Amino acid sequence: MTTVADIDPALLPSDDDVRGYEEHGWYLSRKLLTDAEVDALATASEGFYAGARSRRLGKRPPTLAYWEPSHGTVQRHNDYVHYESDAIAAILRKQIIGAVAARLARAAEIRLFQSTLIYKPPRPEEPTNLVPWHFDRHYWQTCTSDRMLTAFIPFHDCGEEMGTITMVDGSHVWTEFGGDDNTTRHFAHRDAAELEQLVHDNAKHNGAEVRKVPMVIPKGHMSFHHCRTYHGSGANRSGSPRRAISLHLQDGDNRYRVRSLSDGTPVTYNHDHLVRRTPAGTPDYSDPEFCPVLWRS
Repeated sequence: MTTVADIDPALLPSDDDVRGYEEHGWYLSRKLLTDAEVDALATASEGFYAGARSRRLGKRPPTLAYWEPSHGTVQRHNDYVHYESDAIAAILRKQIIGAVAARLARAAEIRLFQSTLIYKPPRPEEPTNLVPWHFDRHYWQTCTSDRMLTAFIPFHDCGEEMGTITMVDGSHVWTEFGGDDNTTRHFAHRDAAELEQLVHDNAKHNGAEVRKVPMVIPKGHMSFHHCRTYHGSGANRSGSPRRAISLHLQDGDNRYRVRSLSDGTPVTYNHDHLVRRTPAGTPDYSDPEFCPVLWRS
């Protein structure tokens, strides 16, 4: 395991950066990946779309996002790419990513939680290219941690024209208003207008404004955001596809917990169908096959 002494301190968030993350709910990194590493991600993703796999999931959980060519020219999402592609995983597991996340989350250990390969085609009229406001913690209700975070890793310079990820500044500290059972459902299966209204209702409830901050991310850099930060993205109006990976990260204290909907139906996450079990029989979110350690100080 790499130690702090092995990491270039110039690449880590400063104390001011960490305070800024805690205030705003997002952070733009320094250049953490070389151009060659980013190009390797792009090449591996093309191989993935063509059918190349190092291994395949043993089963398809019910809410798995998994684009296949038969789905057409929609926005593509493929979960568990770090499990199915060794070439992609080798770069996602670069320890500087975990070290940056550990600084931001003030955690001694960072484990990978999930990864999604994303391809947004240059089709501004395509409805699936619009990602409505949401925050990731809603989907992770079976997790005990409120320090989880996500790195958004584009394979190129990524700005507003490409429909970059956009944060609602400071929304991670809001007290939630209007949440119900629907919050566990993925944004792709909810009404975008309803989610737009929800973020404005939450801002009003907290005496705040909806201040949208598009992440302008140079190649090799990435954005990080808190698990309760509202975010979304617009249409890709450029002439090129927007390629990226959404890398979800958990601190070492995160564990599974039982959660239920209002009618008593258990809440489940895709991991619950795949990971090993603890001695108590619950899903183990530290299963190294699916949730490897990226950083331990």
